[in-house]
Amino acid sequence: MANKKIPNIGVHHLALSAVDFDKSIKFYTEGLGFEIVAEWGEGAGRAALLDIGSGSHFEIFANGNSNEQQDVKFVHFAFATTNPDLAYENALAAGAASQMEPQSLEIPANPALPVRIAFVRGPDGEVLEFFKVL
Repeated sequence: MANKKIPNIGVHHLALSAVDFDKSIKFYTEGLGFEIVAEWGEGAGRAALLDIGSGSHFEIFANGNSNEQQDVKFVHFAFATTNPDLAYENALAAGAASQMEPQSLEIPANPALPVRIAFVRGPDGEVLEFFKVL
């Protein structure tokens, strides 16, 4: 469905303030297969932009504070995938903690929305969802 107020709008990237920048970079690149397309800054001012693989991006900033997670208003980041089970297994292998094993369910929307989903916690405690509409 096209947005009638802002034509061609879409999500370019999500951003994370990482407590352990290097650990987060490793998790998202080696564990989930995202690719670094740009890096800048030094020390606590480091940042990187990663391509998720679909043209959307994920940005990671250094110098995060574990207390910041309490102030976050987003519930989770949801990544569309054709294989939530594989994404879940890759995330666990890269050090994520399971929040919900992959399962198929029907979201009681109008109309009903059958999905396959899984949830993990990333290295900074961020909640990631792997999502497929069935």
